[in-house]
Amino acid sequence: MGKKLPTIDDRKLVAKSRLFSIEQLDLTFSNGVKRQYERMQGAGRGAVMIVAMQDEDTVLLVREYCAGTHTYELGFPKGLIDPGESPEIAANRELKEEIGFGSDHLTEIKKVAMAPGFFAASMNIFIATNLYKERLEGDEPEELDVVPWKLSEYKSLLAQPDFNEARSIAALMLVKDYLSGSHE
Repeated sequence: MGKKLPTIDDRKLVAKSRLFSIEQLDLTFSNGVKRQYERMQGAGRGAVMIVAMQDEDTVLLVREYCAGTHTYELGFPKGLIDPGESPEIAANRELKEEIGFGSDHLTEIKKVAMAPGFFAASMNIFIATNLYKERLEGDEPEELDVVPWKLSEYKSLLAQPDFNEARSIAALMLVKDYLSGSHE
């Protein structure tokens, strides 16, 4: 923890697409070693992931298309925080867009980093309770499948071949700890 951060000697944009910018950093470490790193620049607002509790033992997952793997994957509702939104507002909006429910009670469980070696982005993980029906139009190209799953059967969820996103697995385990009271 006491290490001195490297000095950024130079930074330049090396690639840009509609979604991503890649920046090259020329660094000098405290021991004199020089290195070049590349990183994706984040939008800076962050993202949210929500574990929606249908009841005290049932979570609501979504199955959606993932372009990175060209597969349909099972995970928790998630999305970017829009300009001017708080993480809580974004979490409730994403719930309404992706599963057709809002929440009267959102609790932030943890803020996690996403690939911090390459990407300056974070995700706020929430647990949502006291759900009520409300649907908002989202930006998904097709309706998402909503899949209820018993938390008491979490090991069978972990065994599902399409439930493999690290952030969803982390959220599942964090919420299990939170609900069992072992988060303190």
